[in-house]
Amino acid sequence: MIISKTQDWWRRSTVYQVYPKSFMDTTGSGEGDIRGLTGKLDYLQQLGIDIIWLQPVYVSPQNDNGYDVADYCQINPEFGTMADFDELMEGVQSRGMHLMLDIVVNHSSTEHRWFQASKSSKDNPYRDYYIWKDPKPDGGPPNNWQSKFGGSAWQYDEATGQYFLTLFDKTQADLNWENPAVREEVVKLMKFWADKGVSGFRMDVINLISKDQAFPDDDGSILPGDGRRYYTDGPRVHEYVKGLYEQVFGPYNAITVGEMSSTTLEHCLRYSNPDEKEFSMTFNFHHLKVDYPNGQKWELMPYDFEALKSLLSRWQQGMQEGGGWNALFFNNHDQPRALSRFADDGRYRVESAKMLATTLHGLQGTPYVYQGEEIGMPNPHWTDMSELRDIESRNMYGILLERGKTPEEAMDIIRERSRDNSRTPMQWNDSPQAGFTTGTPWIKVDERYQEINVQQQLDDPDSILHHYRKLIGLRKSLAVLTDGRYERLDEGHPQVFAYARVSDKETLVVVSNFSGQSATFKLPESFAEAALAGKSYELLIANTEMVPELGTELKLSPYASCMWVIN
Repeated sequence: MIISKTQDWWRRSTVYQVYPKSFMDTTGSGEGDIRGLTGKLDYLQQLGIDIIWLQPVYVSPQNDNGYDVADYCQINPEFGTMADFDELMEGVQSRGMHLMLDIVVNHSSTEHRWFQASKSSKDNPYRDYYIWKDPKPDGGPPNNWQSKFGGSAWQYDEATGQYFLTLFDKTQADLNWENPAVREEVVKLMKFWADKGVSGFRMDVINLISKDQAFPDDDGSILPGDGRRYYTDGPRVHEYVKGLYEQVFGPYNAITVGEMSSTTLEHCLRYSNPDEKEFSMTFNFHHLKVDYPNGQKWELMPYDFEALKSLLSRWQQGMQEGGGWNALFFNNHDQPRALSRFADDGRYRVESAKMLATTLHGLQGTPYVYQGEEIGMPNPHWTDMSELRDIESRNMYGILLERGKTPEEAMDIIRERSRDNSRTPMQWNDSPQAGFTTGTPWIKVDERYQEINVQQQLDDPDSILHHYRKLIGLRKSLAVLTDGRYERLDEGHPQVFAYARVSDKETLVVVSNFSGQSATFKLPESFAEAALAGKSYELLIANTEMVPELGTELKLSPYASCMWVIN
């Protein structure tokens, strides 16, 4: 059943994701800060953004760029002060916008006071805030689970003779959600920020918080054999999320998005169907694994175009029929730039960036724009490992060498896969360091900033930036973008992704050429007869001057993309 939820304003909105360390530096430190974001609020408002997702700015040793939180209710001095945050909050609200904070509660930093107390002795009251286990009889880790950053997911503490669980970095200790006191602490910290005026929360890897309490070894019978099936969408996860809704999300009318690691459509329907009272929407990553051979991130292959289309289509149809809601994205801080990954970041960079945007923004869900995406920032050119800062990339480079890769082969993989691809500084203008900082940036600025920057595109009405502004505006004004039923039209075309969004009053058609060669495409006859007979259509947006007629065989130039509405 299709459920209309047009009364939920955030379904017609677009979210802009800010990676604060790389957004705008106002102090010359080489790292972005909160006041840098405050100074760019007018820019985001002009872009049409309603919701700003601010990634972690909490006190942190920054081993994982803020996702290792040492104090959830204090601002990291690198980013500014609480007064700076309050100024940001005031600026957001005065513009009629909303702020969504990133909340990281699957794990905390080992420098958090809870963990420091937890490791002090086995009988400390905070011991049960984390997951501690005895060694196996041979002294080894309690089970064979693997960290998502490489190596064992268990760290040994010699002082107390036990291991603690770390599904990510060894300094990110997993919290024990079986302990009611932990759940109470999470509610308390979220209320702290909600009381400051925050409108919502992005919940980091939230579907990993419930672990199988038997903590069994993984026999590898379900790929990839690293233990994830015992903690992904675990036995009590929906219970825990409903508790957060009851105590925080519901009372504060919060906009929420759950980041779902290795999840399923069935679980995401439960997470995001409003009747379940859990999240507003969910992120899933299946469509961003279509270039992983056999699911292996740290191997390379060309992306599977048909898999990309099929996965997007399956989630569109499944979430719609089940009353769920998608968070739409091709880019974020953990992914290489989609422009470099799925299109052409060279000769056809402008066409490609607009094509990807049109394709995504025509789908049902709430679109997310990751900083720099709106100006077509590509992956940077990495020369060697000395330029990279990401802890996952550094760990994996060593592991790849251990697996027998040559330094050149390992570097080729890191260039393609590193999270640092999306973390280079925002390119504001063609001045030194792209206008990001007057100091030395914490990570290098992409060398193409003089030709790819905000200022240049603000002055160009045909720019990628203005294309995004138009797409964001269309979502606010066209009801079919919110409520239209999804229907795939391309039937496995080797170059083209085409789909419709159909409502009682109008039909939207999106046709995109994902290749560097010209393509021809014709709408299925049954669809064309029903949708076009006796009706008029209007071109809403295109990235090419040569726009084909909708009712005929469409001749598409490389990376061409068009969106029409049929009334």
